[in-house]
Amino acid sequence: MMLELTWPQILGWRLRRQFVAGADGPDVVSVARRLCGVQAQVASSAQLAVAVRSARPDPGEIDRALWTDRTLVKTWLMRGGTLHLVPADELAGLCSALATLRSWEKGSWQRGHGVTAAEIAAVIEAVPEALKGAPLTREELVDEVVALTGEAHLREALTSGWGALLKPLSRLGELCYGPPREGKVTFTSPRSWVPGWPGALPPQEEAGVRVLRAFLGAHGPATPEMFDTWLFGGVAKKAVLKGWVKALAPELVEVRADDGTTLLALAEHADDLAAARPSADVHLLPGFDQFILGAPRSLAPLLPPSLKPKVSRQAGWISPVVVHEGRVAGVWEAKNGAITLDLAAPVPQDALDRALTRMRLLLGPAAA
Repeated sequence: MMLELTWPQILGWRLRRQFVAGADGPDVVSVARRLCGVQAQVASSAQLAVAVRSARPDPGEIDRALWTDRTLVKTWLMRGGTLHLVPADELAGLCSALATLRSWEKGSWQRGHGVTAAEIAAVIEAVPEALKGAPLTREELVDEVVALTGEAHLREALTSGWGALLKPLSRLGELCYGPPREGKVTFTSPRSWVPGWPGALPPQEEAGVRVLRAFLGAHGPATPEMFDTWLFGGVAKKAVLKGWVKALAPELVEVRADDGTTLLALAEHADDLAAARPSADVHLLPGFDQFILGAPRSLAPLLPPSLKPKVSRQAGWISPVVVHEGRVAGVWEAKNGAITLDLAAPVPQDALDRALTRMRLLLGPAAA
């Protein structure tokens, strides 16, 4: 079975699936689950990404889910270790899938981070031991690791590089963020922090298939390469990726887009996709939004090449965007209590006004 779809149809479907069209996400965990995680490198962007999708935006919901209910977890995961919010009951599966790529075992990674194979192995062994007790600040964790390994020179590497030496532990399911203490970040072990944490991570193929299925449910139809770019930054082991696609094949249908690209979609969504219509709405989405991050920056039907430098900026910065008909039409910025637009394509004024009014409400009195 081959579906024939236009990119405006596909992008309109994604807007609905991702709770953007309708803004009907029931709660933060449901939104994070549907999106396969919310990037949280910038906390305010994560907050806004959830709010624009929520039926009842609640500024305190993320913190309650993280630190009181423990239904959400904050840790380094996708694309080499970018900070994300993910449902607690999905973390073990994500870790299992991500652990198929053990970049820290490569000599190039070790040289780039100033450690030997033996030293990173010692860190990986020491961190779980250090986190058996109460959550630790980064400084406390470094002290414990240095004491356990006897390698004082690791202190500098462990306290620099945005947590680079700790990121392998998060992908192995041995470390996640704990509740802040006096304004400082803490780290803890998912084993003690996450309710119902399994005795062992699920089998990697089973976990990978589950992650691929979830991705296609929000960011599909897509190619395996698009999935790889989102999850691994485009460097997945090809045999692993091919195995996951093959295992999921009975649940898939092919989609041919109007630019000739062959994509994969879940068969359960075939009828809904076939009935999808292009979106006429205008949406303001925050920086680092999953609607943009779930697709490669080279996807011209979503991100016109002329706008790419304004959206995908230096140091991995992803700008807030204005979306019309499912396509990026410009960027925006909230500054000094005002929203400034930089549009590269015309958008209907009444739809834009509605989007601006909603965003001002979400941003609060300063932007109202």
